[in-house]
Amino acid sequence: MRVIVALGGNAVLRRGERPDADVQAANVRTAVKSLARLAVEHELVITHGNGPQVGMLALESAADPALSRPYPFDVLGAQTQGMIGYWMQQALQNALPGRQVLAMVTQTLVTAVDPAFANPTKFVGPVYEQEEAEKLAAERGWTVRPDGGHWRRVMPSPTPQRIVETRLIRRMLGQGVTVVCAGGGGIPVVRDEAGRLSGVEAVVDKDLTAAMLAESLECDAFLSLTDVPRVMRGFGTPQQTEIGHTTPHELRALDFPDGSMGPKVEAACRFVETTGDMAAIGKLDEAEGILAGTAGTIITPNGRWPLTSTL
Repeated sequence: MRVIVALGGNAVLRRGERPDADVQAANVRTAVKSLARLAVEHELVITHGNGPQVGMLALESAADPALSRPYPFDVLGAQTQGMIGYWMQQALQNALPGRQVLAMVTQTLVTAVDPAFANPTKFVGPVYEQEEAEKLAAERGWTVRPDGGHWRRVMPSPTPQRIVETRLIRRMLGQGVTVVCAGGGGIPVVRDEAGRLSGVEAVVDKDLTAAMLAESLECDAFLSLTDVPRVMRGFGTPQQTEIGHTTPHELRALDFPDGSMGPKVEAACRFVETTGDMAAIGKLDEAEGILAGTAGTIITPNGRWPLTSTL
């Protein structure tokens, strides 16, 4: 099978942890233990989050007196893709001796007229108390919004249209290479009237990018792996229940938080509705069970996995 995995940002840096390089690299090595087992049996593409890392670099850049202006977000996205991609590539090579692994810095095409540019919603960087967040927003021209009990910076999150390097990724998969790409949703770029690419100040949703890429690569399965065992119906209420096997139609009838589970559910539903294949949401360390249909929330057109006839 050809499988794409979208790793949540917590696979690299968990909330409350020090953002030291050795901490993040150790987390990646732990994550790779599950992914390596998938790579043995399947063609594997791995994408990952970068929210904490790109937010941290943005703060450092804004405070650097040697710079006349902070680095733009497309450049910061490239930096974090390279950093996390390096950790993942090395960990996979060590876990899979003899296997070819490639970490790619990839660009995600968006449209300059996307309405998201006028309505920033994507959380980036660390959390703040409201007073500090509003102070930073006034000083640095940020947009900030509540995120649970705290406040965070938000950026425009335009809809991904295509990974510019899709053909190259497909070629690598055909040669047996395990590919790490589209980190943080990919570097957002637009194409001008002459066909030239340039970066834009935005953050593309990593789950939507992964679902789009999975469709373009004709993947058989799309796994969104995080730190929760399954999608919950009525999350946080006395009626909370786990969802096992389900369909896009059933999931779309429920409400999920925009900043956490919502994008994962939307990406999974889009992939299943477009391709007729399987998507799933669940825990990273249960990846094999999720693909086998014994763990996680499994989403298919008819709610069955492996897919069977409805006749």
